[in-house]
Amino acid sequence: MKVNLHPKKSMLFNAFFLMFIIHSVQAGVGVVGLPRIVFLEAKHDAWISVILGGVFVAIILWFMMMMLNQYESADLYGIHVDVFGKWLGNFLSILYMLYMSTAFFIIMMNYIEIVQVWIFSTLPTWQLAFVLILISVYAVYGGIRVVVGVAFLSVMGTAWLILIQIVPLRYADIAHIFPIMNVDIKHLLKGVKSTTFSMMGFELILFVYPFIKEKRKAHLYAQIGNAFTTLTFTILTFISIIFFAEDSLKNVIWPVISMFKVVKLPNLERFEFIVVSFWMLVILPNLCAYLWAASKGFSRIFKRKQKWGVWIIAILAFSTTFFIKARYQENVVTDIVAKIAFYAAYCYPIVLSIIVFLKKRLSRRKKTHAEGS
Repeated sequence: MKVNLHPKKSMLFNAFFLMFIIHSVQAGVGVVGLPRIVFLEAKHDAWISVILGGVFVAIILWFMMMMLNQYESADLYGIHVDVFGKWLGNFLSILYMLYMSTAFFIIMMNYIEIVQVWIFSTLPTWQLAFVLILISVYAVYGGIRVVVGVAFLSVMGTAWLILIQIVPLRYADIAHIFPIMNVDIKHLLKGVKSTTFSMMGFELILFVYPFIKEKRKAHLYAQIGNAFTTLTFTILTFISIIFFAEDSLKNVIWPVISMFKVVKLPNLERFEFIVVSFWMLVILPNLCAYLWAASKGFSRIFKRKQKWGVWIIAILAFSTTFFIKARYQENVVTDIVAKIAFYAAYCYPIVLSIIVFLKKRLSRRKKTHAEGS
């Protein structure tokens, strides 16, 4: 396996679009329940935990970009081989592929559950899964530029949902935000950790990096994308806290969608139906990006065409939908993915970055010593 990738110019995209990729893959299905999950840990300071979570992601992005800058044009698959050798490197890459494939599956299943609860209670899981998987496969078949296009359209097409959150403010009570800083640092950090499932996705920069034209601008746009996500999540969490009474927020599974119940339009009583429908556009970049990154491993590791990986992952994901028959099963899998994401997306890149720094520094010292001799 070559460490550095040199894609054709027709496959490259401008660094500007990286902020749309980062934001769209973060703002997926997890955000609809984020305020409640963080509130259970950090109480009224949940919005502070969300801000700290965004800062934590920004730090990890810095580590990732510093690591990627050590190479000409490498992705995580190539870095693994360069650092750990062929066998161990490929083994770690396969584990990462499994993580991304599982993330693809659980994001899809969480959205299907939302649709079944809010709109079509009798809709068979496999039917909507079939549609979502086909759309994702079709996008990935178009290549990375199509995946980037989906991310761009997702952000532009759903930006109005943020503005609609102004309506619940009319029924909010600012007193619900008090007392501020009433929890200890332990619970505040637990709140930060609970944002993992909602904010994951930024790690995909480790795979799209070789396809960016102006790599020196990649870090800036990645941070802008994460900053916009952090701001959006903080606003949603803040509004949720002041909109719901404390006991209510604890019991509302998807507070972001529930707040849309107060939005009334002529001839439309249930505005949340529109929101749930549009949320498919929010999760599509997640599905496409994870499917593309996971299937890319088949061409990088196994020397097979990427479409093999696309169909293998798609068929496995579709088949697994028949085994998830109860909500508690889905919750268990979601919790497992969130825990894995904490280590795979948050902890591991920092450790790997340090190893790469040390390896490159040692290599430069050996080279300087050899030249001096």
